[in-house]
Amino acid sequence: MPTSPEERPDTAAAASRPAHSGLRGLVDTIWHEVAKFGVIGLLAFVIDLGGMNLLTHTVLEGKPTTARIVSGVAATLFAWFGNRSWTFAHRRSRPVSHEVSLFFVVNGIALAISTLTLVVSHYVLGLDSRLADNLSTIFGIGLGTLFRFWAYRRYVFANEPMDVDTSPLADEDHRVSG
Repeated sequence: MPTSPEERPDTAAAASRPAHSGLRGLVDTIWHEVAKFGVIGLLAFVIDLGGMNLLTHTVLEGKPTTARIVSGVAATLFAWFGNRSWTFAHRRSRPVSHEVSLFFVVNGIALAISTLTLVVSHYVLGLDSRLADNLSTIFGIGLGTLFRFWAYRRYVFANEPMDVDTSPLADEDHRVSG
C-alpha cells in the first residue's frame, strides 16, 4: 500500500499539474452545469410558454395570470426532475425533502418575477394583446432564469461537487473527476 505522495499515483499526478488546473476544472464544471441547465431550461420554457398559450386559448381564455401560474408550475415540476437528476446530479445533495423545499421556494420567487412582468405589462401598462403577453412572459422568464441559476448553485444544490457525475445521461468525456 503506497504511503508517500510519490508512491500514490493520484497524488503524484495532482502535484505535477499546473496550479491553474483547479480553476480550469471549476470553469469546466460550471460550463457543463450551464449547458445542462440551458437544455432543461429550454424544455421547461417550451412547457411554460406553450402551456400558457394553450391555456389562454382554451380553458383559461381571458385569464392570462392564472394560465401563467399553471404553466409555470408544470414547467417547475419538469425542471425539478431534470435539474436534480441531470444538471446538478454530480453534487452532493441535502436530504430530498430539504432540497425540494428550497427548489420550490426559489421557483416560486422566479415565478413571481415572471408573473409580475406579465401583470405590469397587461394590467398596468394596458398592453393586453397576445403578443404583448408573450413578450412580457418571455422577458419575465429570462429574469427568473437568471435568478434560478444563481439560487440553485448557491442554495439548492450548494454542497460540494462529487468526484463523479452520476447523472444517467453523463458520458465518459464529461464526467467530473477529482
